[in-house]
Amino acid sequence: MNMDLWVREQIATQDKKAMPLLSYPAVQQQFITVDQLIHSSSEMALGVRLMADRYNMPFATTYMDLSIEAEAFGAKCTYHTDDIPTITGQLISTQEEADALAVPEVGAGRTGKVLRALGKTLTLVNDRPVFANCTGPFSLAGRLMDVNEVLLMTYEEPELVHTVLEKCTQFLLKYIKAMKDLGANGVIMAEPLAGLMNSGAMQEFSSDYVRRIIDELQDRDFVFVYHNCSNAIEKKVDAVISTGARMYHFGERADMWKLLNSMPRDVIVMGNISPSAVFLCDSTDKMALDTQYLLRKCMVFENFMISSGCDIPANTPLANIDKFFEVINLGYHKARLWGQISRAYPHNPETASYLKQP
Repeated sequence: MNMDLWVREQIATQDKKAMPLLSYPAVQQQFITVDQLIHSSSEMALGVRLMADRYNMPFATTYMDLSIEAEAFGAKCTYHTDDIPTITGQLISTQEEADALAVPEVGAGRTGKVLRALGKTLTLVNDRPVFANCTGPFSLAGRLMDVNEVLLMTYEEPELVHTVLEKCTQFLLKYIKAMKDLGANGVIMAEPLAGLMNSGAMQEFSSDYVRRIIDELQDRDFVFVYHNCSNAIEKKVDAVISTGARMYHFGERADMWKLLNSMPRDVIVMGNISPSAVFLCDSTDKMALDTQYLLRKCMVFENFMISSGCDIPANTPLANIDKFFEVINLGYHKARLWGQISRAYPHNPETASYLKQP
């Protein structure tokens, strides 16, 4: 599939669709736990197909799990019955340990299972693009060095951090290439930890490495989604854009209006209904109100694709997800209708200004 053309079509089309990061809630239809899901490549593939069947999304996505690559490097991983695994402890704390760190082969840890799941997903989902998931280089380094320590070390021991980042980047290049070779149409790279640095440090310790990966692997048939759900990311737009991704996904703390005003118009910008405070914990009425507000505020931007702010938790009520899609489908239907009226009666101030309202 020509993904460069696909991106341009998504921006140009009037048939806009929602694209939440929606995969783990499939366990509710599979009647399994998250732990059972992540240990079965067949169940993971089936879950993606079930979500694609239930919701009319522009692409299907696999599972966001920021422990996978770190575990392949040898970090300690703690598993949970109904939640995604987490990395505990500190694998790298000295320059000597960083120098000795071996770059794992693709297939180490659960990366082999993830690739097998992707292959099976691609046989089940052939009615839309399929995007894989991976961790960004600085977020991976943070899980190897401890999240708090790595931020401090960018000031105190930058060479140590760069050593680890180089090895993370080498592995990610091989891992994402394996996804591309299997036939994935793109990858969502989660780099949230980078947003905790100032813009200059973000550029040096994250964006430059992300750009290396994107320059080597992104082409007409394979695109990157850069995901960052940290706070005040709209103040670091230059470092974000410098990655060169064709699509960007932002978290609930971002000001989507400011971001959309700052981002290029030829890239897709996605976000940002809270997955925990709204999708998971609120009522369908609040789900509808928050969705209506964000849609009305940002739909004037043709490159806006409404989404969740991050991965939606497994135990999120399906009624809330259903309501999210219902509100968006109705909202865009009304927008198309008003757009037709506006074009037919361009001098009517009420109709002509509808899509320009913030």
